[in-house]
Amino acid sequence: MTRVTVIRMGMLCAVSFNRYGRLFYFDPGDLRPQVGDRVLVPTDDGPEVAECVWAAQWVTEETEGFPRLVAMAGDDDMRRDELLRKRKAEAKVAAKRLIRDHELPMKVVAVDHVLDSEGGSGARTTIYFTAPHRVDFRSLVRDLGATLHCRVELRQLSARDSARVQGGIGSCGRDLCCATFLNDFEPVTIRMAKDQDLPLNPLRISGACGRLMCCLKYEHPLYQQFQATAPAVGARVSTPDGDGRVVGHSVPRDSVIVRMDADGSRCSCSRASVCGSRQAYEERHG
Repeated sequence: MTRVTVIRMGMLCAVSFNRYGRLFYFDPGDLRPQVGDRVLVPTDDGPEVAECVWAAQWVTEETEGFPRLVAMAGDDDMRRDELLRKRKAEAKVAAKRLIRDHELPMKVVAVDHVLDSEGGSGARTTIYFTAPHRVDFRSLVRDLGATLHCRVELRQLSARDSARVQGGIGSCGRDLCCATFLNDFEPVTIRMAKDQDLPLNPLRISGACGRLMCCLKYEHPLYQQFQATAPAVGARVSTPDGDGRVVGHSVPRDSVIVRMDADGSRCSCSRASVCGSRQAYEERHG
């Protein structure tokens, strides 16, 4: 009996709360937002305005688990969003001024604000900051509350979370992975840089956050697989052009560099052509 696999297609769109910011994917439902349209998306603090940066289109992935857009943003929603952005800007200016007055080693990274609503718990401002060590900011919170006339929370971010919130351009010339598509920070070690024959210069292998670049993790499994199957540097191999000794690897090309015994020249050979198991297979089966 033939088993038939049914692929259930759904629609997805991508929105961003800030221009060039991180993308969030939603099920548009009955809505058909186009690029540039303002939509209402569900958040923990109620619907918020976001900009559609990827129009709704059919995808082959299952979309059942994605949150659904609330509605298209109206004039009242846009006025509320403008007021929210104004409150955030005012809170950021006040926080920087008071931090300077209190002489605290803190740097404001981002500000979030929740407007007071009927039946709600009142307006709330959350200030995200970085600092080289733990900071006693109790007096700062009191002054901020008196200045902003709302409840204030301060949260210290790690170096990587700070880069994610602020965004930026990496050494590759593209937007930071953590600020666009990277959801979780996976462990990155100096061993990954060594396995990829990268210079152990902190300026070359560190990201905008000052930590090891997250992209070191992307190609590391490829290098591990190559090293497990390719002949080591110094090993003698037989190539289609004759015998020689391995003097280098080229993992992106899946090849090894061989110095030929005949004339001392160097040639690039595919890993499969000099792999012992491949040679044994060819000798056995012709």
